[in-house]
Amino acid sequence: MTMQPEATAIHAVPAQWLERGFRLLVLRELHTKKEPPAFAWIEQHLLRTPQRLSRHGLSFASAFLPEIMAWLSEHLGRPSLRESTGQPYRNSLWPILTWHGEERLWPDGIHTIEWFVDVVFQDEPSWTAFQQRWHGQLMGESGR
Repeated sequence: MTMQPEATAIHAVPAQWLERGFRLLVLRELHTKKEPPAFAWIEQHLLRTPQRLSRHGLSFASAFLPEIMAWLSEHLGRPSLRESTGQPYRNSLWPILTWHGEERLWPDGIHTIEWFVDVVFQDEPSWTAFQQRWHGQLMGESGR
């Protein structure tokens, strides 16, 4: 895994491979003894940055960028489908996104929690197609 050299770095790093998916560093929570935690959004080129402010602060939901959503929809169908009764349900072909946190103590004594989004595809062919199409972004390149 490529690590960032300092706690304040926000540049993109390559994704870590998981079985049928990847783990992407997206957020760093910095802790100090006298201040509330600070958050740094890590530059990456697969997921949207948090946009919505609420009265409770940022919403850290994870969603793919529009061009990736369009590609996934083309290959896997819409993310939400409807039963014959009209009841919506999740398209089971879509990858599952979950948060994963890891504590990190930096050489200069800074304590952080590195927040990753784990993306796991339901089948190997879908993962392989995604990996081939979005390889540059998975490696931390802008791809634009």
